[in-house]
This record gives sequence, C-alpha cells and structure tokens, in this order.
Amino acid sequence: MDEDMKYMQAAIDEAKLSLSEGGIPIGSVLVRDGVILSQGHNRRIQDNDPLMHAEINCIRNAGRIGRYGNTILYSTLMPCYLCAGAVVQFGIPKVVVGESSNFGGAEDFLQEKGVEVVNFGLPELEKMVADYIERHPEIWNEDIGTL
Repeated sequence: MDEDMKYMQAAIDEAKLSLSEGGIPIGSVLVRDGVILSQGHNRRIQDNDPLMHAEINCIRNAGRIGRYGNTILYSTLMPCYLCAGAVVQFGIPKVVVGESSNFGGAEDFLQEKGVEVVNFGLPELEKMVADYIERHPEIWNEDIGTL
C-alpha cells in the first residue's frame, strides 16, 4: 500500500499540474518494477485535443516500451472506456485508481477483460474532482461524453 501511495501521489501531482494549467484535474503514472516509466495528465483543454486524457497522455509519454504485461497504471480517476480500451489493447494487467465516486468509468469493462482494478477512494481526489465539476460542468460533461 505504501508503495502504491507513492505512485498515486505522483499521479495526484500530475492532476494538480493539469489544474494549474487550466485543465481537468486528472493525472496518471505508468510503473514497471518500481520505476516510473512515464507520467501524464489530462490535456484536452490545453491542447484542444479531445483524445488527450490523462491515461492516454501517460501511455504516449512512455513511448514504445515493448511489452506492458508487467506494468501498473495509476490514475487519479477511474478510466473511461477510451482509456480502458488502451489498457486492454496494450495488456496492462493492473490499474490503481484514486477515486470513482465522481465518475464510475469503465471499471466493469476492465474487470471483464481480466484487468485487476484497485480503487483507493481517496477523499482528497473526490473533493478535487467534485470542486472542478461544480466550477466547470460544461467542460466536465464534454470530457465524459455526456453533451
């Protein structure tokens, strides 16, 4: 758990970085054998790119790493179907999530595909996302595809 929290903190730092840039506060970190391979955050607003979710940005930042079978993806929010699809496509076996109360995402899909999902339910992240949703409901609804 302590090791997982270290990597989750790196993802939280990415979420805060996105927020400081005027973006949606979601961060992600890809880890292999105790080493952070890459980090990323939601850049949809900053890059005007509808696909630049935190997990996609993180995986993209890793570059071509060969096999993903021994990696863990940490995300501050439960991945959506776009990001869950990337997890499944690249064979990432485990996703550690900071919270899912603000967005349930594709947890069932991930589990059906054999991905282990661990959800910390962190109050700090629940509040950060809820505050963002309250301030920017139109951007949030666009991000999660409900517009």
